[in-house]
Amino acid sequence: VQPGKVLQYTNAGSAIAAGDVVVIGNILGVALVDIANGDTGSVMIEGVFSAPKVSGAVITVGQSLTWDVSAGAFDDNAATPASGDVTGPPAVAFESAGSGVTSLAVKFTGVPGTVT
Repeated sequence: VQPGKVLQYTNAGSAIAAGDVVVIGNILGVALVDIANGDTGSVMIEGVFSAPKVSGAVITVGQSLTWDVSAGAFDDNAATPASGDVTGPPAVAFESAGSGVTSLAVKFTGVPGTVT
């Protein structure tokens, strides 16, 4: 039917800007376009993107990541997930990033994770 790397997502919340990380069930992706509340837009669930990182997290290349919904950023896999956080295989560090760094290259896998 299609390659399956891009999903059409209908936003039922706050406006999403192109480049924002989007949680779709237990999959993570990146908005390719701005998506207003009630609108539908493209979200890529596979590929490498620059994404926000929790400043204090120390992350090594290849490490699975936790999407911290309250921080709106990726944390290391040792972080204790809170309600709504996504953990496991949906996102993997494509580079290492130490404390004080606020973004990193992330490989979005399209593989479902766990939502706390």
